[in-house]
Amino acid sequence: MTNDELQRLTETISLQFFSRPFIHQAYFNFRLRTTGGRYLLRTHHIEVNPKFYQFFGETEIITIIKHELCHYHLHIEGKGYRHCDRDFKQLSKQVNAPRYCKSLPQKNKKNTTIHIYQCMNCSQVYHRKRKINTDKYVCGKCRGKIFLLKKD
Repeated sequence: MTNDELQRLTETISLQFFSRPFIHQAYFNFRLRTTGGRYLLRTHHIEVNPKFYQFFGETEIITIIKHELCHYHLHIEGKGYRHCDRDFKQLSKQVNAPRYCKSLPQKNKKNTTIHIYQCMNCSQVYHRKRKINTDKYVCGKCRGKIFLLKKD
């Protein structure tokens, strides 16, 4: 799907579900990572994450566009356009738009190493994701010296 096709799709959805024209731009933003799309308050443009089209297809893009059009039309009318506002909740229910989009399948996280530290005095064990400075920190239980036991 190209930006032109996305623009036409957004215009037709706006007329079909909201009975109002969409006169601004809708385009793909490849820098979006966690969200399906966003409505820009200053420019009134709508950005859509292309990864959602790759993973879920056109039906998910349509739901994202409906959601962003709810923000768009309510903001232009001067009504409550945020997720927590009553106007937004009513309009999204009326046009069958989700309040939040699906989440993308996550890849394996890179930082999964676990550092295991142990106290020399009381043998208290600490699991940490980040490496700590053993010269600076002491055991929280007995204030004894801690050392790196192993790195998983």
